[in-house]
This record gives sequence, structure tokens and C-alpha cells, in this order.
Amino acid sequence: MTRRLHFSLGLFLFLAVCLVAANAEIILYEGKSAFNNIVVTQDDSGLRTLLFEKDGARQSVVKPGDPDHIELPYARAAMTALALSEDPRRVLVVGLGGGTIPMFLRKHYPQAAIDVVDIDPEVVRIAKKFFGFREDPRMRAHAADGRRFIEQSRQPYDIIFLDAFGPDSIPRHLATLEFLQSVRRALTPRGLVAGNVWSRSTNRQYDDMVRTYQEAFSELYIIRVEGAGNRILLALPRAERVTRDDLSKRAAAISKRHGLRFDLGELVGQGFQAAREKDPQSRILTDPGEAEAAAMRPLVRPKPHPIAAETACPPATPW
Repeated sequence: MTRRLHFSLGLFLFLAVCLVAANAEIILYEGKSAFNNIVVTQDDSGLRTLLFEKDGARQSVVKPGDPDHIELPYARAAMTALALSEDPRRVLVVGLGGGTIPMFLRKHYPQAAIDVVDIDPEVVRIAKKFFGFREDPRMRAHAADGRRFIEQSRQPYDIIFLDAFGPDSIPRHLATLEFLQSVRRALTPRGLVAGNVWSRSTNRQYDDMVRTYQEAFSELYIIRVEGAGNRILLALPRAERVTRDDLSKRAAAISKRHGLRFDLGELVGQGFQAAREKDPQSRILTDPGEAEAAAMRPLVRPKPHPIAAETACPPATPW
């Protein structure tokens, strides 16, 4: 009996060690840019992960050479925006990370012109070297501040994906009313914005962010992301009433037409909600006035706040 127990315990420990080894990650790259501490890892299945600090939140998870593979739940949920713009001709993605969203769009919408903006040139380089991101005549990467790029844009977009995170939060200047108003001006009349934000449980500014989106846009719908702390805000520059069933049918049709590996209709069915009436208790986030900006300057850390990420497990927003 004792011998059998020892054998079972030994077998259990052996299998546990094998499981840990199978899931072990190796570091492919580690370095610093002007904006981020960049870490790239790879696991035994070939998935590569971008982080902005060791043991930090996953910014991107990519299977190089397979743009159909979207690992992080929020990135799949963001694609529900396609149900409200079935044939986008011009798309903007703010926040490159490892390139999950633009590479997926490039495959399924080959005729679309795609601009990707990231403030960190090193993130662009890393995305090309380790994650398979490639520019071509119809997909261009721009190393620039996302807000400034949008404010200076001249040709409107059908969809704008706002997916800009640093290791801590959405940069403040990419969450204010003034910024979202410039985003609205950069849309076509039938366009929309898909904004990735953290939910109320991890983001004390969540209700304020929703209220600010409501002030900037005519219509707002929210997709709750199953299994993650994210919410996808679908904001329209026009009044367009959409029900869960209607959007779910449209989304399911997109998945079928493009042969996607996941059912967008199911994601809508699980997480769709119309935004509530404007909450008078929530504040509208605005750019700081001169006095506030001056007061903040001594508190700003020496390196600029980063803009680049696809974030799945966020900490609390610090402002």
C-alpha cells in the first residue's frame, strides 16, 4: 500500500513538472525605449506575448503567421464593430502593440486602407521583428501621438479603434471630451469608434469615461467582454437605435462571410447593452486648464506616458 502511494505521488509530481515545463515561457527580447520597458516572451505553443514590464499585464498575444488567431478576449469583442460598418474602406487603429487587430483586418478586408498609430517607434520595430507585423501599400504604421495624428487627419475613417494603453492606464489626453470630439470629426457619417476601456471593477473612472463618450457621440453601445475586465464602447456619430438581436444577427453574418474562428454574434449576445441615460453624478472628463496643467507639471515623470497596447488584465486607472 505504501509502495503504491509513493508511486502515485511520484507520478503526480512528474506530471506536474512536465506541465510547468510545457507552459514555460522564454524571453525573446528585453529592452527599454523612451516610453516603455519592453519584454517579448514565447511559450511552448509558439504564442508570443508583449509586455511593458516583467510579470505585467499582457499587452498583446500573437501567433506569428496566423492573423486569424486572436488570443485575448477583448480583441475578439472589439471586432463586433464590424457589424456596424460591414464594408470599411478606411480604418485607423490607435495603439499597435503586437499588431493583432491590424493584421486581422488586413487579412479579412484586403481592400481597406489601414493606418496604425503608436507613439513608440520601438514598439513598431518590435512588432515587425517578433510578431510578424508588416507594412504594405494599404497598411501603414505611424510613430506618432495618437491624438495629434487624429487632430491632423484630413481623410475620414469608417472605423477608429482606440486601443492605446501604457502599463498603468489609458493616457489621460486620450480619454477627454476634447479628444473624443476630434475623433468624431475624423469619422465618416456612417462610421463608428470602438474604444477599449477597463470595467468599473478595475477602473474608478469607468462611469466618467462612459459619460464622456455619451457627450461626444450621438449613440453608445457597450459590449461586456466575457472572461476579462474590459468593455468595448461602440460609439456612433449619428442616432441609430440597435437592439441586441439585430446586432447579433449582423455580427453572426460577418463571422460566416469571413469564415472567422469565433462567432461575433455570440459575443454580442453575451455582452451587449445599450448605455444608460446620462448619469448626472458622473463627470465629463476634459483637458486640464492652464492652472491645472501647471500644477501637474512637477508630478510628471521624466519619461513620457506611453501609448501602445492591447491589454487584457488591467490594474486600476490612476487618475
